[in-house]
Amino acid sequence: MQATATATEKAMVGQPAPDFDMASTKNLEKLNENVKLSDYKGQWLVLLFYPLDFTFVCPTELTTFSDRYEDFKGIGADIIGVSTDSVYSHRAWINTPRDKGGVADLKYPLASDSTKQVARDYGVLIEDKGIALRGLFVIDPEGILRYKVIHDLNIGRSAEETLRVIQALQTGGLCQAEWKPGQETIKA
Repeated sequence: MQATATATEKAMVGQPAPDFDMASTKNLEKLNENVKLSDYKGQWLVLLFYPLDFTFVCPTELTTFSDRYEDFKGIGADIIGVSTDSVYSHRAWINTPRDKGGVADLKYPLASDSTKQVARDYGVLIEDKGIALRGLFVIDPEGILRYKVIHDLNIGRSAEETLRVIQALQTGGLCQAEWKPGQETIKA
């Protein structure tokens, strides 16, 4: 399925990340705790936009990032999954076993961009469908957007590559193609 985002994005690498305040599954029982960009000041943040709950590719990538959550925490990073679905849909999906297409035991919150404004701000909203493209954004501890990848709906993202990118950014140096943690950076 080919899709195109039509909104004018505000999310520019090297600039402050667009602010957000969204309902979330942070408190899965009561659904009364929002996620805000300011909550993550002082740490790295990965925003994972995805199209819809209860679909096919989405659970594979969200659970992959969840399975690697401790690796993200170990490098000072946190994760938020974001779609335009409601927090009630998110909760039902989290309560669905993985072998039934759910994301049970997800270790990070899912946020509800029900107004679609955050997806617009980050340039991933498919206006005529009301859903987000797959967008991955890395925000640094000072709230600056440092990395973004946006692509079509059919392909999931890599937790391994996201970890590598954050670690490369954390070196503050020049990292060659295929750089891996522990390798030297380029001396200019």
